[in-house]
Amino acid sequence: MNITKWKQLLVSLVVLALAATCFVPMSKAEAAGNDPIDVNASAAIMIEASSGKILYSKNADKRLPIASMTKMMTEYLLLEAIKEGKVKWDQTYTPDDYVYEISQDNSLSNVPLRKDGKYTVKELYQAMAIYSANGAAIAVAEILAGTETKFVAEMNAKAKELGMTNYDFKNATGLVNEDLHGKQPQGEGVKEESEVSAKDMALLADRLITDYPEVLKTTSIAKTKFRAGTDDEMDMPNWNFMLKGLVSEYPGVDGLKTGSTDSAGSCFTSTAQRNGMRVITVVLNAKGNLHTGRFDETKKMLDYAFNSNFSMKDLYPEGSQVKGHKTIDVEKGKDKQVDIVTDKALSIPVKSGDEKNYKAEVTLDKKEITAPVKKGTKVGTLTVTYKGSDKDYGFLKSKEFSVNLVTKNDVDKANWFVQMMRGIGGFFSGIWNSAVDTVTGWF
Repeated sequence: MNITKWKQLLVSLVVLALAATCFVPMSKAEAAGNDPIDVNASAAIMIEASSGKILYSKNADKRLPIASMTKMMTEYLLLEAIKEGKVKWDQTYTPDDYVYEISQDNSLSNVPLRKDGKYTVKELYQAMAIYSANGAAIAVAEILAGTETKFVAEMNAKAKELGMTNYDFKNATGLVNEDLHGKQPQGEGVKEESEVSAKDMALLADRLITDYPEVLKTTSIAKTKFRAGTDDEMDMPNWNFMLKGLVSEYPGVDGLKTGSTDSAGSCFTSTAQRNGMRVITVVLNAKGNLHTGRFDETKKMLDYAFNSNFSMKDLYPEGSQVKGHKTIDVEKGKDKQVDIVTDKALSIPVKSGDEKNYKAEVTLDKKEITAPVKKGTKVGTLTVTYKGSDKDYGFLKSKEFSVNLVTKNDVDKANWFVQMMRGIGGFFSGIWNSAVDTVTGWF
């Protein structure tokens, strides 16, 4: 080999060596698009409840099996029926053959029900919400809709009404239909099961605790007994191990629902409140141990939310005015303008020192309003968007958050004389301005 070829070979080796030393593999966080945490699950989401601000998201729009978290929709429909007076807590139910048969299946989570027994709606609800009793859930479905088939239609209709978009409820329990002993809802396949996206589960959880906050009094019960003091008494521990006193206890956790099947894996929708902030988390198919993996991955999200990363900030307190938009013109009013203010606090979870990166924008419905005007009349919105460099996941229902701008006071309509004098003044003002413009044109 001649000298020239040796030089070329040497240069090539040096270039390869330099390239090797300069290559730095991406970290997991970089590979995940600079996600702040690494949740080991097929899908996950965390929101702050009052604002709907998404604090973390992973595959959150992907529809996946949700197992017994399906019962959250069953709970919602029951609590709605209770509120509307269609069902009472103390009314009783006697199991039919289907409910009796499922309730006696020891391979499923259940409280055994007697074929000739009488059970109150309250007993069935607690068994479903605390112990995830499947027979009890089907019993609730029959109480509300007559049959589970009709109830499934109501579940999907309510999901649409709530604004959910990636869902398909197949039964009242979350079981795979083949576990229902050949008696699954009509029209549903044997291998099918309920599937919902993590984002829609967060939306359902948010509506459940917002519309019916009393649900937390039940979901926060760590241990109780079914039919205490009777021959049918049995222990009923909560499958949510993050509740106070249980093995994965986490301060502030008071709900909501676990779920697991072979296809869904380890699932959990949690909610926790600390330091004036309530968060909701969802994990679908968490990796690791079937019973504890969901809690391990949920803990990552809760730690991220509560351990000095976020706190609630009133960017604009209730009754605030926005610079440049403090008033709106009033036509035919005693006052020509009225102050406008926020109707509630624009409060969102913010990382320390990050307040400056949230920018407000005012949108008025009209340039002016006509008297008479009542205090609290909506005239526009105040919207906030994030302009910082951190990854922004947006909000549960949109990419931004807003509150209404409303009138601070009443404005009465001006009498005819005042309106006439203003009209005359406007007429002569117009003549004067026209004359000034004309004279100015001469020069």
